[in-house]
Amino acid sequence: MTDKIHRYPCPGCGAELVFEPRDGALACPHCGRREEIPASAEQVKVNSYEEYLRVRPERLGRLAEGALEIQCAGCGAAVTFTAPTIAMRCAFCGADVVARPRTADPVLAPGAVLPFRVTRGQATAAVKRWLTSRVFAPDALAEVARGDGLSGVYLPFWCYDAYTVSHYIGRRGEHYWETERYTDSRGQTQTRQVQRTRWYPASGTVARWFDDVLVAGTRALPEAKLIALEPWDLAQLVPYEPAYLAGFSAQRSQLDVPEAFEGARARMAETIDGDVRRDIGGDAQQVDHVATAY
Repeated sequence: MTDKIHRYPCPGCGAELVFEPRDGALACPHCGRREEIPASAEQVKVNSYEEYLRVRPERLGRLAEGALEIQCAGCGAAVTFTAPTIAMRCAFCGADVVARPRTADPVLAPGAVLPFRVTRGQATAAVKRWLTSRVFAPDALAEVARGDGLSGVYLPFWCYDAYTVSHYIGRRGEHYWETERYTDSRGQTQTRQVQRTRWYPASGTVARWFDDVLVAGTRALPEAKLIALEPWDLAQLVPYEPAYLAGFSAQRSQLDVPEAFEGARARMAETIDGDVRRDIGGDAQQVDHVATAY
Protein backbone atom coordinates (compact mmCIF):
# COMPACT_ATOMS: atom_id res chain seq x y z
CA MET A 1 0.00 0.00 0.00
CA THR A 2 3.00 2.29 0.07
CA ASP A 3 2.23 3.54 -3.42
CA LYS A 4 -0.97 5.22 -2.23
CA ILE A 5 -0.83 8.90 -1.38
CA HIS A 6 -2.01 10.02 2.03
CA ARG A 7 -2.39 13.77 1.59
CA TYR A 8 -5.36 15.19 -0.26
CA PRO A 9 -4.86 18.93 -0.91
CA CYS A 10 -7.86 20.93 -2.04
CA PRO A 11 -7.44 22.04 -5.68
CA GLY A 12 -9.24 25.24 -4.79
CA CYS A 13 -7.51 26.57 -1.66
CA GLY A 14 -4.80 24.04 -0.82
CA ALA A 15 -6.30 22.97 2.53
CA GLU A 16 -6.50 19.29 3.42
CA LEU A 17 -9.55 17.46 2.14
CA VAL A 18 -11.34 15.13 4.58
CA PHE A 19 -13.75 12.26 4.01
CA GLU A 20 -17.35 13.46 4.20
CA PRO A 21 -19.71 10.64 5.29
CA ARG A 22 -22.80 12.51 4.11
CA ASP A 23 -22.10 11.97 0.42
CA GLY A 24 -19.07 9.65 0.49
CA ALA A 25 -16.66 12.14 -1.10
CA LEU A 26 -13.65 14.16 -0.03
CA ALA A 27 -14.62 17.66 1.04
CA CYS A 28 -12.74 20.83 1.92
CA PRO A 29 -13.73 22.19 5.35
CA HIS A 30 -12.71 25.72 4.25
CA CYS A 31 -13.99 26.39 0.75
CA GLY A 32 -16.49 23.52 0.52
CA ARG A 33 -15.04 21.98 -2.63
CA ARG A 34 -15.86 18.29 -3.19
CA GLU A 35 -13.74 15.64 -4.86
CA GLU A 36 -15.11 12.21 -5.66
CA ILE A 37 -13.11 9.19 -4.45
CA PRO A 38 -12.25 7.19 -7.58
CA ALA A 39 -14.17 3.93 -7.70
CA SER A 40 -11.84 0.97 -7.41
CA ALA A 41 -11.80 -1.54 -10.24
CA GLU A 42 -11.01 -4.21 -7.68
CA GLN A 43 -13.59 -6.27 -5.80
CA VAL A 44 -13.61 -7.14 -2.12
CA LYS A 45 -11.80 -10.47 -2.05
CA VAL A 46 -12.19 -13.49 0.21
CA ASN A 47 -8.90 -15.23 1.07
CA SER A 48 -8.31 -18.69 2.46
CA TYR A 49 -7.52 -19.09 6.15
CA GLU A 50 -4.23 -20.81 5.32
CA GLU A 51 -3.20 -17.89 3.10
CA TYR A 52 -3.64 -15.45 5.96
CA LEU A 53 -1.51 -17.65 8.19
CA ARG A 54 1.33 -17.31 5.69
CA VAL A 55 1.72 -13.54 5.85
CA ARG A 56 4.14 -12.43 3.17
CA PRO A 57 6.14 -9.18 3.39
CA GLU A 58 4.40 -7.72 0.34
CA ARG A 59 1.05 -7.93 2.14
CA LEU A 60 2.30 -5.77 4.99
CA GLY A 61 2.26 -2.00 4.87
CA ARG A 62 0.96 1.12 6.57
CA LEU A 63 -2.69 2.06 6.25
CA ALA A 64 -1.47 5.00 4.19
CA GLU A 65 1.90 6.43 3.25
CA GLY A 66 3.13 8.73 6.00
CA ALA A 67 0.51 7.47 8.46
CA LEU A 68 1.26 8.20 12.12
CA GLU A 69 0.45 6.05 15.12
CA ILE A 70 -0.04 6.84 18.78
CA GLN A 71 -0.61 4.51 21.72
CA CYS A 72 -2.64 5.40 24.78
CA ALA A 73 -0.84 4.75 28.04
CA GLY A 74 -4.20 4.42 29.78
CA CYS A 75 -5.95 1.62 27.84
CA GLY A 76 -3.20 0.52 25.48
CA ALA A 77 -5.16 1.17 22.28
CA ALA A 78 -2.99 1.97 19.26
CA VAL A 79 -4.60 4.34 16.77
CA THR A 80 -3.35 5.24 13.31
CA PHE A 81 -4.20 8.54 11.66
CA THR A 82 -3.25 10.69 8.70
CA ALA A 83 -3.22 14.42 8.06
CA PRO A 84 -5.13 16.55 8.86
CA THR A 85 -6.22 14.44 11.86
CA ILE A 86 -4.34 15.12 15.11
CA ALA A 87 -4.78 12.50 17.85
CA MET A 88 -4.65 14.34 21.17
CA ARG A 89 -7.20 12.36 23.22
CA CYS A 90 -7.83 8.64 23.31
CA ALA A 91 -11.07 7.85 21.50
CA PHE A 92 -11.66 4.82 23.72
CA CYS A 93 -10.95 5.87 27.30
CA GLY A 94 -10.90 9.66 26.91
CA ALA A 95 -7.45 10.06 28.45
CA ASP A 96 -5.17 12.80 27.17
CA VAL A 97 -2.44 11.25 25.05
CA VAL A 98 0.92 12.74 25.94
CA ALA A 99 3.12 10.41 23.88
CA ARG A 100 4.48 11.80 20.63
CA PRO A 101 3.10 10.25 17.44
CA ARG A 102 5.50 8.02 15.51
CA THR A 103 5.52 6.45 12.09
CA ALA A 104 2.90 3.70 12.03
CA ASP A 105 4.16 0.13 12.08
CA PRO A 106 3.27 -2.12 9.13
CA VAL A 107 -0.05 -3.96 9.35
CA LEU A 108 -1.75 -6.66 7.30
CA ALA A 109 -3.36 -4.78 4.44
CA PRO A 110 -7.13 -4.37 5.02
CA GLY A 111 -9.23 -6.10 2.42
CA ALA A 112 -12.16 -3.71 2.67
CA VAL A 113 -13.58 -0.74 4.54
CA LEU A 114 -17.13 0.15 5.56
CA PRO A 115 -17.11 3.95 5.14
CA PHE A 116 -18.61 6.21 7.78
CA ARG A 117 -22.23 7.22 7.14
CA VAL A 118 -22.70 9.54 10.14
CA THR A 119 -21.08 12.97 10.14
CA ARG A 120 -19.46 14.56 13.18
CA GLY A 121 -22.33 17.07 13.34
CA GLN A 122 -24.96 14.34 13.27
CA ALA A 123 -23.15 12.38 15.97
CA THR A 124 -22.78 15.46 18.19
CA ALA A 125 -26.46 16.32 17.75
CA ALA A 126 -27.47 12.76 18.69
CA VAL A 127 -25.37 12.85 21.86
CA LYS A 128 -26.86 16.22 22.83
CA ARG A 129 -30.40 14.90 22.32
CA TRP A 130 -29.59 11.90 24.49
CA LEU A 131 -28.09 14.11 27.19
CA THR A 132 -31.25 16.23 27.40
CA SER A 133 -33.19 13.07 28.29
CA ARG A 134 -30.82 12.18 31.14
CA VAL A 135 -30.96 14.19 34.36
CA PHE A 136 -27.84 12.65 35.87
CA ALA A 137 -25.67 12.23 32.77
CA PRO A 138 -21.92 12.18 33.54
CA ASP A 139 -20.17 15.52 33.15
CA ALA A 140 -17.59 13.87 30.91
CA LEU A 141 -20.28 13.13 28.33
CA ALA A 142 -21.45 16.72 28.35
CA GLU A 143 -17.88 17.83 27.73
CA VAL A 144 -17.58 15.41 24.81
CA ALA A 145 -20.71 16.85 23.22
CA ARG A 146 -19.18 20.34 23.20
CA GLY A 147 -16.77 21.53 20.53
CA ASP A 148 -14.65 18.84 18.89
CA GLY A 149 -15.14 16.22 21.59
CA LEU A 150 -16.34 13.53 19.19
CA SER A 151 -14.04 11.84 16.71
CA GLY A 152 -14.53 9.02 14.24
CA VAL A 153 -12.43 5.85 14.55
CA TYR A 154 -12.51 2.88 12.20
CA LEU A 155 -12.47 -0.37 14.17
CA PRO A 156 -10.75 -3.54 12.95
CA PHE A 157 -12.81 -6.66 12.30
CA TRP A 158 -11.99 -10.11 11.00
CA CYS A 159 -14.67 -11.70 8.83
CA TYR A 160 -14.86 -15.49 8.55
CA ASP A 161 -16.70 -17.87 6.24
CA ALA A 162 -16.71 -21.55 7.14
CA TYR A 163 -18.34 -24.82 6.18
CA THR A 164 -18.72 -26.96 9.30
CA VAL A 165 -19.42 -30.66 9.81
CA SER A 166 -20.24 -31.60 13.40
CA HIS A 167 -20.50 -35.12 14.83
CA TYR A 168 -22.38 -35.26 18.12
CA ILE A 169 -23.26 -37.67 20.93
CA GLY A 170 -26.10 -36.95 23.31
CA ARG A 171 -29.47 -38.03 24.59
CA ARG A 172 -33.07 -37.41 23.53
CA GLY A 173 -35.65 -36.89 26.25
CA GLU A 174 -39.34 -37.70 25.85
CA HIS A 175 -41.76 -36.48 28.49
CA TYR A 176 -44.55 -38.56 30.00
CA TRP A 177 -46.85 -38.17 32.99
CA GLU A 178 -47.33 -40.27 36.11
CA THR A 179 -49.92 -40.07 38.84
CA GLU A 180 -48.27 -39.48 42.21
CA ARG A 181 -49.82 -39.74 45.68
CA TYR A 182 -48.89 -37.27 48.39
CA THR A 183 -50.14 -36.10 51.79
CA ASP A 184 -51.31 -32.50 52.00
CA SER A 185 -50.95 -30.12 54.97
CA ARG A 186 -54.17 -31.45 56.51
CA GLY A 187 -52.92 -35.03 56.49
CA GLN A 188 -55.17 -36.11 53.63
CA THR A 189 -53.96 -38.22 50.72
CA GLN A 190 -54.11 -36.48 47.35
CA THR A 191 -52.97 -37.30 43.81
CA ARG A 192 -51.25 -35.15 41.25
CA GLN A 193 -49.75 -35.49 37.75
CA VAL A 194 -45.95 -35.36 37.65
CA GLN A 195 -43.92 -34.99 34.48
CA ARG A 196 -41.15 -37.54 33.96
CA THR A 197 -38.62 -37.89 31.16
CA ARG A 198 -37.33 -41.03 29.45
CA TRP A 199 -33.88 -40.63 27.95
CA TYR A 200 -32.61 -42.41 24.83
CA PRO A 201 -29.10 -42.32 23.34
CA ALA A 202 -28.70 -40.11 20.27
CA SER A 203 -25.87 -39.43 17.85
CA GLY A 204 -25.56 -37.97 14.40
CA THR A 205 -24.02 -35.37 12.12
CA VAL A 206 -25.08 -31.84 11.22
CA ALA A 207 -23.51 -29.49 8.69
CA ARG A 208 -23.83 -25.75 8.11
CA TRP A 209 -22.35 -23.01 5.96
CA PHE A 210 -21.46 -19.85 7.90
CA ASP A 211 -21.15 -16.59 5.99
CA ASP A 212 -19.60 -13.35 7.30
CA VAL A 213 -19.04 -14.21 10.96
CA LEU A 214 -17.57 -10.98 12.32
CA VAL A 215 -15.07 -10.86 15.17
CA ALA A 216 -13.85 -7.51 16.46
CA GLY A 217 -10.08 -7.12 16.45
CA THR A 218 -10.22 -4.69 19.35
CA ARG A 219 -10.05 -5.19 23.10
CA ALA A 220 -10.69 -1.51 23.76
CA LEU A 221 -14.49 -1.92 23.70
CA PRO A 222 -16.71 -4.51 25.43
CA GLU A 223 -17.74 -7.31 23.07
CA ALA A 224 -21.38 -7.02 24.16
CA LYS A 225 -21.44 -3.36 23.06
CA LEU A 226 -20.09 -4.25 19.63
CA ILE A 227 -22.53 -7.12 19.18
CA ALA A 228 -25.37 -4.75 20.05
CA LEU A 229 -24.43 -2.63 17.02
CA GLU A 230 -24.98 -5.52 14.62
CA PRO A 231 -25.94 -6.14 11.91
CA TRP A 232 -23.36 -4.14 9.99
CA ASP A 233 -24.32 -3.22 6.44
CA LEU A 234 -21.67 -5.39 4.78
CA ALA A 235 -23.30 -4.86 1.38
CA GLN A 236 -21.74 -1.37 1.51
CA LEU A 237 -18.17 -2.66 1.90
CA VAL A 238 -15.72 -1.21 -0.61
CA PRO A 239 -12.09 -2.16 -1.39
CA TYR A 240 -9.76 -0.38 1.03
CA GLU A 241 -8.67 3.10 -0.04
CA PRO A 242 -6.66 5.45 2.24
CA ALA A 243 -8.91 8.38 1.25
CA TYR A 244 -11.60 7.04 3.57
CA LEU A 245 -9.23 7.70 6.50
CA ALA A 246 -8.81 11.39 5.69
CA GLY A 247 -10.02 13.20 8.81
CA PHE A 248 -10.57 9.94 10.70
CA SER A 249 -8.49 7.47 12.69
CA ALA A 250 -8.20 3.69 12.55
CA GLN A 251 -7.37 1.31 15.37
CA ARG A 252 -4.70 -1.32 14.88
CA SER A 253 -6.02 -4.86 15.30
CA GLN A 254 -5.16 -6.34 18.69
CA LEU A 255 -5.98 -9.92 17.63
CA ASP A 256 -4.25 -11.97 14.96
CA VAL A 257 -6.03 -14.36 12.58
CA PRO A 258 -5.92 -17.56 14.73
CA GLU A 259 -6.80 -15.68 17.92
CA ALA A 260 -9.79 -13.99 16.34
CA PHE A 261 -10.89 -17.31 14.80
CA GLU A 262 -11.34 -18.69 18.31
CA GLY A 263 -13.93 -15.97 18.81
CA ALA A 264 -15.58 -16.94 15.52
CA ARG A 265 -15.64 -20.60 16.61
CA ALA A 266 -17.40 -19.60 19.84
CA ARG A 267 -20.08 -17.73 17.93
CA MET A 268 -20.52 -20.58 15.46
CA ALA A 269 -20.70 -23.09 18.31
CA GLU A 270 -23.89 -21.44 19.59
CA THR A 271 -25.59 -21.97 16.23
CA ILE A 272 -24.22 -25.52 15.90
CA ASP A 273 -25.60 -26.37 19.34
CA GLY A 274 -29.05 -25.32 18.14
CA ASP A 275 -28.67 -27.46 15.01
CA VAL A 276 -27.66 -30.46 17.12
CA ARG A 277 -30.61 -30.10 19.47
CA ARG A 278 -33.05 -29.85 16.56
CA ASP A 279 -31.47 -32.96 15.02
CA ILE A 280 -31.79 -34.88 18.30
CA GLY A 281 -35.44 -33.90 18.54
CA GLY A 282 -37.76 -35.03 21.32
CA ASP A 283 -39.01 -32.89 24.18
CA ALA A 284 -35.59 -32.30 25.76
CA GLN A 285 -32.00 -32.76 24.70
CA GLN A 286 -28.66 -33.34 26.36
CA VAL A 287 -25.55 -32.73 24.29
CA ASP A 288 -22.58 -34.63 25.72
CA HIS A 289 -19.97 -34.14 22.99
CA VAL A 290 -19.60 -32.26 19.70
CA ALA A 291 -16.61 -32.56 17.36
CA THR A 292 -16.62 -29.97 14.58
CA ALA A 293 -14.43 -29.84 11.48
CA TYR A 294 -14.06 -26.43 9.81
